Amino acid sequence: MTSEVPEVSDEDFQEILAQTRHFIRTAVVPREQEILDDDRVPDDLRDQAKKMGLFGYAIPQRFGGLGLNLVQDVEMAMELGYTSLALRSMFGTNNGIAGQVLVGFGTDEQKRRWLESIASGDTVASFALTEPGAGSNPAGLKTKAVRDQRDWVINGQKRFITNAPVADLFIVFARTRPADDKGPGIAVFLVPADAPGVEVGVKDAKMGQEGAWTSDVSFTDVHVDDSALIGGNEDIGYRAAMTSLARGRVHIAAIAVGAAQRALDESVAYAATATQGGTAIGNFQLVQAMLADQQTGVLAGRALVRDTARQWVDNVDRRIAPSAAKLFCTEMAGKVADLAVQVHGGSGYMRGVPVERIYRDVRLLRLYEGTSEIQQLIIGSNLVKAAQR
Repeated sequence: MTSEVPEVSDEDFQEILAQTRHFIRTAVVPREQEILDDDRVPDDLRDQAKKMGLFGYAIPQRFGGLGLNLVQDVEMAMELGYTSLALRSMFGTNNGIAGQVLVGFGTDEQKRRWLESIASGDTVASFALTEPGAGSNPAGLKTKAVRDQRDWVINGQKRFITNAPVADLFIVFARTRPADDKGPGIAVFLVPADAPGVEVGVKDAKMGQEGAWTSDVSFTDVHVDDSALIGGNEDIGYRAAMTSLARGRVHIAAIAVGAAQRALDESVAYAATATQGGTAIGNFQLVQAMLADQQTGVLAGRALVRDTARQWVDNVDRRIAPSAAKLFCTEMAGKVADLAVQVHGGSGYMRGVPVERIYRDVRLLRLYEGTSEIQQLIIGSNLVKAAQR
């Protein structure tokens, strides 16, 4: 796979980044409680995100996107992670795991048909991989696609599918045959949400990330023709999933850094002003120690994410480093959020206080797009394989 060529100059990107930061800090942060209470991102924020090109910032310019590469993507992600993670989730699959499958593996015709509307936000793409019995390891996939004369017929159940309740297009992974010497037998299909036999379940009730909608999706005798087979090849699916997830893991690591930075900022602001016995708690050395651990984690995570993104773009390491970045940064964000609640004391446990929401929001980051344990297996097994070669 070739390196990712940036389509946006450093100067132009700094302007895009500044606009994004301004949008997050002035338009979204003041409405976090509204997003939480209503369990939805307000339409005006969604419209503003569309106008700014956020639904397609990682889609190439020839398909209507901004054309940011992964080095630029992670800088955006660290800004997006600073607020309610529901906002990023709204356009995350368009730019990330769903959109990148089309960018990297779609035919020219498939790219022309879908990518422009995905980049504009007119089409919401949803990545349908996870199943009740197959999560972080897609090799256990049970959804099947079988030939019926000229069509493919898809049957199966997907779980925890992000944006499913509002999706226009599902990127569906299905097994066409048992794994054999020719390959894993997993294909990926473009399935419109309104296709007969597609049924989206009720919206999931989750621990956190209110406003980021997920649900089950079932496929019952769903017919699609050959034009829906991504890449025109029924063995592309596994590689497309692994590549898309690996890239996505670097993005999630950056989101975690952004969330951790917010938790740190909230902690420092609280420690500087809240008092015990007439003294600001930030003057107490044990509180300073917690702040120091938070700051160290954030700085380490930011450096790791930036280095990993650079290695991806230069095609130096697209396997171990993405998993290491996701493992470290998401675990770090969990620890920083936990310390943030501790710094806030009893008030940190109260609804309506940002660190309480952040504590719940970041817990998911260690689970999706491959659990921390899966990342450990990827890192360890690849290190051993490299030594044995």
